[in-house]
Amino acid sequence: MKAGLRTVRLELTEPLRISRSVMTARDAVWLTVEHDGVTGHGEAVTSVYYRLDAETLERFLTAVGTDLARFPDPENALEALRVGELAGEGAPPAVTAGVEAALLDLVGKRAGSPVHRLLGVTAPPVAATARTIGITSLAHAAAQARCLSAGGFEVIKVKAGTPDPEDDVERVRVIRDAAPRARLLLDPNGAWTVAQAEALLHRFADLGVEAVEQPVAPGDPAALGALAARSPLPVIADEDAVDLEDVRRLAGRVQGVNVKLAKCGGVHAALRIAELIAGSGTELMLGCLTASSLGLAPAVHLADRARWADLDGHLLLAHDPWTGIGGGDGVVRASDRPGLGVQEVGANEGVA
Repeated sequence: MKAGLRTVRLELTEPLRISRSVMTARDAVWLTVEHDGVTGHGEAVTSVYYRLDAETLERFLTAVGTDLARFPDPENALEALRVGELAGEGAPPAVTAGVEAALLDLVGKRAGSPVHRLLGVTAPPVAATARTIGITSLAHAAAQARCLSAGGFEVIKVKAGTPDPEDDVERVRVIRDAAPRARLLLDPNGAWTVAQAEALLHRFADLGVEAVEQPVAPGDPAALGALAARSPLPVIADEDAVDLEDVRRLAGRVQGVNVKLAKCGGVHAALRIAELIAGSGTELMLGCLTASSLGLAPAVHLADRARWADLDGHLLLAHDPWTGIGGGDGVVRASDRPGLGVQEVGANEGVA
């Protein structure tokens, strides 16, 4: 097998402000794996929060690409990755997820099978995805909500965590007025104290918010669980739920966990988390980082397993360099094409 890398810049349509940062762009590193004339693709993106820059991603992905040469085929390489014998010690989960995506894409193409079928699901998964509205002016938030609702979006995720919580309340209020039939999710990204959360969540419940992600700062899962037990809204752990062991501590104590392939390590790591929480009272949310359709595609193939899908990262881009998972009408869809089912914009159709 041969591997190659390409790093590209993904610009957002507009700056996305959350409680801890403002993002206008991020870098994506594309891994290409070729075997017997068939090519698979995967993506890893930079993240300030996860301390991943392009140089770090490139270094780890280059090492994995070199190591792939010792495997006779991608099927053996994929199994080695699953048991921890490929990505190597210290590889960030985002790297493991990107390598796994490229190998799944390649294995699926060689088998003539879409990834969801490799994972035991016959029908292509389809899910209504949330669409994020960042911390912005009330007028802009209302305009976005009206536009999204008119465009078919049933779920809107509202970022919160401004210095004045009343600003968050008013933003949710105008979004609710602008999109009265939308399901609303709230995400302060850990900006509130426990006392603030307890005072605010009842008000957001009265505004019809369906669930709240990570209302308090990560690092104290017991406090998050205690808050979830008293909350009038389902509490979904995100920053406190990075990997399997984190989720094991939270299962049955919070109402949901946000699983992002880039933070847990990929599709099979996500499936292990889903198996762990099954029957515990904790439900699955599938989330994402801002990325292209290539980066989102592996999660879309899991979308039928989640109560909440927040797979809009590609929809925030000024130009998505890949296509194949939809989402512009509020619904993401896996395809029946072999592999991940995505195509680079402008590339020729075919197995590559």
